Amino acid sequence: MIYSETLGSGPDVIFLHGLFGAGDNWRSIGRQLSKHYRVHLLDLPNHGRSAWLDNPTLSNLAAAVNDWIRARGITHYRLLGHSLGGKVAMQLALNDHEGELTRLIVVDIAPKPYPPHHKDIFLALQRADLSALPDRKAVEADIADLVTDMGVRQFLLKSLYKQDGKLAWRFNLQILESRYESIAQAPTMTRPYIGPALFIKGMNSSYIVAADQELILSMFPYSTAKLIEGTGHWPHGEKPLIFGKLLKDFLDQEGI
Repeated sequence: MIYSETLGSGPDVIFLHGLFGAGDNWRSIGRQLSKHYRVHLLDLPNHGRSAWLDNPTLSNLAAAVNDWIRARGITHYRLLGHSLGGKVAMQLALNDHEGELTRLIVVDIAPKPYPPHHKDIFLALQRADLSALPDRKAVEADIADLVTDMGVRQFLLKSLYKQDGKLAWRFNLQILESRYESIAQAPTMTRPYIGPALFIKGMNSSYIVAADQELILSMFPYSTAKLIEGTGHWPHGEKPLIFGKLLKDFLDQEGI
């Protein structure tokens, strides 16, 4: 059900991407880390090359990841999630899960519900008639008036591919839009996650705010936070060297 790519060898680190993304969004960071760890880049259901899921609640997405972990026989692992992937990672950590989750990294997302804020993206993607658009350049031009940020457009276009000679999106656009409320909700909790957790925030992003600290600590009492200056919601893409060092330093503490 879940497609994955594995890099390197050593202790296991699992990466979960955000909405409209795919595991290969993390390939650059994963390659850096694969010199010391076995890195798994997962495509979440309804994204990339993974199977589609009609009811993508956080619980069901976490269950799919949990099934993947079980099927691979992984017993000790570290889990990183960005945005939607961060919510899925938190959902897994806060409830019964396979094996021992030894460290958690959450990138620019808090364990709270978010109001709808992808309306223009969904409108642009639904409006784009891929059967009539010949290439990526044409698709980008078509969505540019609604998706004004060039970085966001380039991110979306990474999920464009040719299917039977025609362009198509790798993500399940219809389900992501119709079930958006499900993935916008807060993770549910059976018990707090008492392992070490690191929350990484882009300084210019509003996804995590100061008022979230109390909630985060109630669910992740042994968590710490790091800010990366000059970055927004994708700090790993905007400052990859700084992000990579923060990540490796946190992971390396496990053996100390």
